[in-house]
Amino acid sequence: MQRKEISNQTITLHRYNTVIVGAGAAGMNCAVHLCQFMEQKGIANPKERIAVVTAGLGLGASRMSGSDKQTYYKMGTSPDVPDSAEEFAKSLTAAGCCHSDLSLAEAIASLREFYHLVQAGVPFPHNPMGSYCGYKTDNDPYERATSAGPKTSKYMSECLQRHVEQYGIRIYDGQEVAHLLTAGSGESKQIVGVVTIDKKKVTKDNFAINVFYCANLVLAVGGPGEMYKTSVYPKGQFGIHGIALTAGLAGENLTESQFGLASTKFRWNVSGSYMQVIPRIFSTDADGNNEREFLTDFFPSMSKMATDIFLKGYQWPFDPQRIENLQSSLIDVLVFSETQKDRRVFMDFLHNPVGKSGMKEFDISALEPQATEYLKKTGAFQDTPIKRLFAMNPLAIEIYKENGIDLYSEPLEIAVCAQHNNGGFAVNKWWQSNIPRTFVIGEMAGTHGVKRPGGSALNAGQVGGLRAAEYIVNVYGCPPEDGPDYSDKQDEIDRQLSRFVTKLEGYKSSSGLMPEEVLKDIRGRMTASAGHIREFNDARKALKEAVKLYKDMQQQSFKLQNARGIITAIQAEHLALTSAAFLKAIVELLQLGSGSRGSHLVLAEDGTEIHPDVINQRTGKALKFKPENEALRDSILRIEYDPGAPDLFRCENIALRPAPADRKAFEPAWQDYREGRIYNF
Repeated sequence: MQRKEISNQTITLHRYNTVIVGAGAAGMNCAVHLCQFMEQKGIANPKERIAVVTAGLGLGASRMSGSDKQTYYKMGTSPDVPDSAEEFAKSLTAAGCCHSDLSLAEAIASLREFYHLVQAGVPFPHNPMGSYCGYKTDNDPYERATSAGPKTSKYMSECLQRHVEQYGIRIYDGQEVAHLLTAGSGESKQIVGVVTIDKKKVTKDNFAINVFYCANLVLAVGGPGEMYKTSVYPKGQFGIHGIALTAGLAGENLTESQFGLASTKFRWNVSGSYMQVIPRIFSTDADGNNEREFLTDFFPSMSKMATDIFLKGYQWPFDPQRIENLQSSLIDVLVFSETQKDRRVFMDFLHNPVGKSGMKEFDISALEPQATEYLKKTGAFQDTPIKRLFAMNPLAIEIYKENGIDLYSEPLEIAVCAQHNNGGFAVNKWWQSNIPRTFVIGEMAGTHGVKRPGGSALNAGQVGGLRAAEYIVNVYGCPPEDGPDYSDKQDEIDRQLSRFVTKLEGYKSSSGLMPEEVLKDIRGRMTASAGHIREFNDARKALKEAVKLYKDMQQQSFKLQNARGIITAIQAEHLALTSAAFLKAIVELLQLGSGSRGSHLVLAEDGTEIHPDVINQRTGKALKFKPENEALRDSILRIEYDPGAPDLFRCENIALRPAPADRKAFEPAWQDYREGRIYNF
């Protein structure tokens, strides 16, 4: 560790071969595999060559988010139902906009990483014969899903962290990433370091700047959850997409966020058991009065309404292809419509659904067969939702109790929330970005297509960490032990650091933008115009506003409440650019005529009517949507930052990469492996 002075600021310097930014399940897994591969290659002192840098060990989606039985999607492990990597890959690419080489890589390494987690201590259940139990999740043709309960990803992160600590890898906690240092241009461009602010030490006069120089960089920071007003991401989940875009990383599929019903007081997905036990769903006014059974206006019978509530369990994400003809995602539309009227929506587990005049009372035996058979099979045929939930999944009740909500005594407020981004940054089959030696894993990687099976994101994060670690050790190697020497690039690096310090000094102005207000502005705009319901003219207007906001930030300073306001200002600036990137991609996709796909509905006055009584709150007419343009499934929208472009970004629609078709005989394949040629293909 060294120190240097730049513009009256003391900057602490660290040097490592590989720096991993992010300490969730993906990042920790990559750190473990890096050590394992180094040991296999006989490389001394792996712990001295790797560092994990994180804004907070206890933060992030891996540690703080989940659902009733958070799903891990893997290849099937049933003793009597056959499965294959190719079949698994087909499930990942079924809805399009997904590179086939990535989906096949995720499939092939699926069981390897699943059993790695088992060995790490994640308590996935198995039967007396050792078969790991499975069930069917959303968009899953097989019973590939498994779970360790509501805290599956938390267990993953904690178990992998223990292994990281056993290896002695240094974890730098409380480090807010503020900038990525680059050197060179074009194909020779490289990210040479990560600039952070130590949140524990920052003061008005001391920015507590750290620089982590690295030969290899792994970004595992997660999605930009704080970009939305209604969000089930953990609070504080900002991501660093804006910072990565300005460094030159290319984004893919940023349009494809996933949305679903979630509780808002405690941010948690209400998928699976929460819906399958068929709670009463009602609304109130803003003060919690004037209860109304708003769903009943849209369903012809109690049986149909109750069955749709049940189906929301494993058809949980909002899906525009499940709206027409009274399908389950109509419930998401109705919940959103109700909240647009300034009403609040609740799930009540103490009472069964209540019908309107002329409807039969709720009768669990009168549900459609799919629901009845499932509830019988799971032993959840009791007379109230809370009893059914206790019988089916008592841990689903316990997780709320741990967070101050007693489902036995109070209803659960819900909304349609942003939950996951299926897009992210472009990577190849080794999870390397368009900038050599920089890898992107976890939710930050754009490996998913338009729609994915529930739980496949956890598998993708583990496989990405494995693949990145293997490539780094076997292709780039890990010398020297004391980190890279960038003395030949030092002038370029120092200029960047000087500009960065000058920018932070400008934040201390007595006038300017309030970062808290900027964040509020971003969140309101993104939920209204880039959420699960979109419209072209509205998105175009929102893009102009987002671009103007970001450009204003480059001209004006911030007015900070206190020293720690520097952190909020940094977050506001890069989240403003992130929102502009997402909106630019959405506008470009809508211009291509994409229609409704994945987890978003595109409104169109000449489109398909959802239901005669579902009204567009802006026009007062029946809500109509444009169906998906399936011709676009064979391409991906790619976006790159261009400060000279009118909208700050340039976009192109690129063709999907196919899966490799070669099937070599064992002997030549073995030779490729021995000679390291597998990393060239």
